[in-house]
Amino acid sequence: MRRVRRSRPCRLTLGFSCLQILDEIAEHGIRIYQLPDADSDEDEEFKEQTRVLKASIPFAVIGSNQLIEVKGKKIRGRLYPWGVVEVENPEHNDFLKLRTMLVTHMQDLQEVTQDLHYENFRSERLKRVGRDADEDVMDKDQILLQKEAE
Repeated sequence: MRRVRRSRPCRLTLGFSCLQILDEIAEHGIRIYQLPDADSDEDEEFKEQTRVLKASIPFAVIGSNQLIEVKGKKIRGRLYPWGVVEVENPEHNDFLKLRTMLVTHMQDLQEVTQDLHYENFRSERLKRVGRDADEDVMDKDQILLQKEAE
């Protein structure tokens, strides 16, 4: 069983795919979470980590619930005819980067979800309820007019 060599997502032939995905996201107006810039008082390691995470978007992630034996070691991965893809190998996929992003930016992600997405959803629902209520009033008025005409 051989290991995958340099199949890091978005390199070479796959590099076009990542750019194409980003273009389609922009073309269709899909909003994705934007990692905030590191503050100036953050340490250099965190700034570099943030830069690397931003450059990795969109994350190319695989998952597996199987443990496979590779070189006498149990790893979580997927076995293919051409080799093994390891879930926690950064040369194979961006799972570790995605996990790091979620852990280090959880508070900001929650705030963006609450302040932006939930509030937009809530205001749309309230507008819809308001329109439905207006339509109900109009329907009742029409029914009354019809009954008066009879």
